[in-house]
Amino acid sequence: MSIPQKVVSFKEAEQLFRDGMTIMFGGFMGAGTPAGLVRALLANGANNLTMIGNDTAFPESGVGPLIVNKRVRKLIVSHIGTNPETGRQMLANEIEVQLVPQGTLIEQIRCGGAGLGGVLTPTGVGTIVEEGKTKLTFDGVEYLVERPLRADIAIIKAKKADRIGNLVYERAARNFNPLIALAADLVIAEVDELVETGEIDPDVVITPGALVDKIVLAGRN
Repeated sequence: MSIPQKVVSFKEAEQLFRDGMTIMFGGFMGAGTPAGLVRALLANGANNLTMIGNDTAFPESGVGPLIVNKRVRKLIVSHIGTNPETGRQMLANEIEVQLVPQGTLIEQIRCGGAGLGGVLTPTGVGTIVEEGKTKLTFDGVEYLVERPLRADIAIIKAKKADRIGNLVYERAARNFNPLIALAADLVIAEVDELVETGEIDPDVVITPGALVDKIVLAGRN
């Protein structure tokens, strides 16, 4: 049985993006966000994107450049406060922003990856977060029903990969990347180092290669 060739150039990865796609991205304030893939997405010219991730970082980092260049139609995130351009576009009705409590957002992504129907959470009950959502009561406690989230493509960042896509992350830059790798139809990993298959100790692999479809090496076109 032949092993698929997963290692591609940024130019090849760029061709995978299309207008109107839903794209999940890893990172926390830009740390752990695949900067090279963000640039590839910019170069591709895809518009009307829905972006799902923790935050919009800063205008010049993370997914901020996509916001600045008005490539994004809708955001599902937990924080926008460090990117004034996101706030400006939201107030001008140029972009739709769905703010979700961080823990709820990650649970929605986890549910999307696990094939579950959603998650019950008390977070947001009695606040504007509950508007338009189903509520259920169990043992006298009210819960919101939060639906699972999935994406067409996930772009993630890792420290190291082997040629079949087993991934190792670097410290806090790991953040939400492993969960996001579970919840997309196509997963592209940007890595700092590429090694031969078998060179990574299986005990340190966080994201198994079965979840990774494409690999790009940071700093290489």
